[in-house]
Amino acid sequence: MTQPTCPTAVASRCAQCVLRRHPPLHGLHSTHKDTHTQAKLKNVHSVLAYEYAWMHGCTRKLGMKICGFLQKNNSLEERGRLAGQKNLLSCDNSDRDSRYRRTETDFSNLFARDLLPAKNGEEPTIQFLLEVVEILTNYIKKTFDRSTKVLDFHHPHQLLEGMEGFNLELSDQPESLEQILVDCRDTLKYGIRTGHPRFFNQLSSGLDIIGLAGEWLTSTANTNMFTYEIAPVFVLMEQLTLKKMREMIGWPGGEGDGLFSPGGAISNMYSVMMARYKYFPEVKTKGMSAAPRLVLFTSEHVRHLTPMRCSTSHLGRTSSSHYSIKKAGAALGFGTDNVILLSTDERGRVIPADLEAKIIAAKQKGYVPLFVNATAGSTVYGAFDPINEIADICEKYNLWLHVDGAWGGGLLMSRKHRHKLNGVERANSVTWNPHKMMGVPLQCSAILVREKGILAGCNSMCAGYLFQPDKQYDVTYDTGDKAIQCGRHVDIFKFWLMWKAKGTIGFEQHIDKCLDLSQYLYNKIKNREGFQMVFDGVPQHTNVCFWYIPPSLRGMPDSNEWREKLHRVAPKIKAMMMESGTTMVGYQPQGNKVNFFRMVVSNAAATQSDIDFLIDEIERMGQDL
Repeated sequence: MTQPTCPTAVASRCAQCVLRRHPPLHGLHSTHKDTHTQAKLKNVHSVLAYEYAWMHGCTRKLGMKICGFLQKNNSLEERGRLAGQKNLLSCDNSDRDSRYRRTETDFSNLFARDLLPAKNGEEPTIQFLLEVVEILTNYIKKTFDRSTKVLDFHHPHQLLEGMEGFNLELSDQPESLEQILVDCRDTLKYGIRTGHPRFFNQLSSGLDIIGLAGEWLTSTANTNMFTYEIAPVFVLMEQLTLKKMREMIGWPGGEGDGLFSPGGAISNMYSVMMARYKYFPEVKTKGMSAAPRLVLFTSEHVRHLTPMRCSTSHLGRTSSSHYSIKKAGAALGFGTDNVILLSTDERGRVIPADLEAKIIAAKQKGYVPLFVNATAGSTVYGAFDPINEIADICEKYNLWLHVDGAWGGGLLMSRKHRHKLNGVERANSVTWNPHKMMGVPLQCSAILVREKGILAGCNSMCAGYLFQPDKQYDVTYDTGDKAIQCGRHVDIFKFWLMWKAKGTIGFEQHIDKCLDLSQYLYNKIKNREGFQMVFDGVPQHTNVCFWYIPPSLRGMPDSNEWREKLHRVAPKIKAMMMESGTTMVGYQPQGNKVNFFRMVVSNAAATQSDIDFLIDEIERMGQDL
């Protein structure tokens, strides 16, 4: 550690030590010889000792830290004014408390215009933010409380009409801060607690406290990722983290490129764009007319059919790749007719022989095969395509291989489970969403590419007002021209901070635990009366797919009428779950299979007792159907 050279620097490090639960400033006194500094340090320690004890008993400490951060990062003029005041960490306890304690404040007569940067806006700002922090910390506490509901369900028309003072309509005149605080509380009240241990509805779930802190800091910084000039630390964090991810894929030395995008669908679209640029770079300037008829390959598309729009007789053969490849085909001018769907086995994995046969058939028609998408962890079944066999075919026919690891990429962190992505190092590009299996707060999706330079070549437009070549620093760190968007949100910090806090080993433990829980669920229901697995065998990922068969349907012969009735069971149970607010789990049809439950585990807070609760709820709610 670099030794501080002034009392302020020492105080800053002291505060960090307290927050990290390290003993403050062990051994640092000896490095400061002047007595004035020693006196300062003694005072700092007395304050921090008090703070350390107090912070464990009061969540408002978080609000005080936020407000202190805001003050320290005020304008130069304001910092100069504060410099003449007593140092925050050096002041006596009563002064420290009174400055950052929530006090009775009449927010009904305060408005946004009364907050900073308004004159005399410091105190209203502090009190307002402390109230917001109180709302947030109460919500966090309840999120992890199993006695609270996952959701307080209301129909759209009820929320639109207004609920107990909560009105979604926008007004011409400003509303008071009192109403704004009510809106903050009610927005959380009527939303879904996706961090609740019994929320199993989406691939993205959980509430990581370190990630949450990272998101708060990101919003406070409020900057853009397009240049090093305005996001120096974040740009470096992104480059170092992406390199680490490429190393975990298996690309030598972590070489290549990448960036964080607004989600897995956009990351997958980047891969198609890069493939087209690799083989037909003239399309960038001349359009698709400069290329022959190009075709893309992916496993058969999931159609999320609902009982209101189809009967079981309309359930066609579908499979498990993400719909985003067809969306990319439509958006980029290939056309959805030129996205060729590949047959899969009963577990939803691409059959390599079918891929090769369809490549040959396309070539015989005069089409030009360009791109193959292999899925590592499909949305519904959690299937992992055989990447090595697909890579052999791509190399044989000179096709771009993309691995969509949005859901399954996190398994690369686990020594026990990374073998399910064997061959991923042979891919030209990979999508990996840390906001799914790794529990990073939304959104956090990476597109990673093995060939350096192709991302910039594909997307660069050299906008002179942003990407001047004669800046005083190394402009290769200006990453914005590689992206299809201009403004880009800072998605890296929360992920980087979580990685620092957990280490790779922490992510590995989380992933192993989630997969162990899915194994527990599978073992619990595979032979349980009233439950039937959608496919035989242990799931590859945390996806566990099953039907619940109510007593009224048990022992009956399989027929169209029986299947129609079973098709309605999962939606009815799901509706009861949402009305009661006790738990949430997803359902859908798949291919010729009627609606079934798809259970996924990615929440670090989930335990075996939550799995037990879910099964008991399904049985309780479905008993009389």
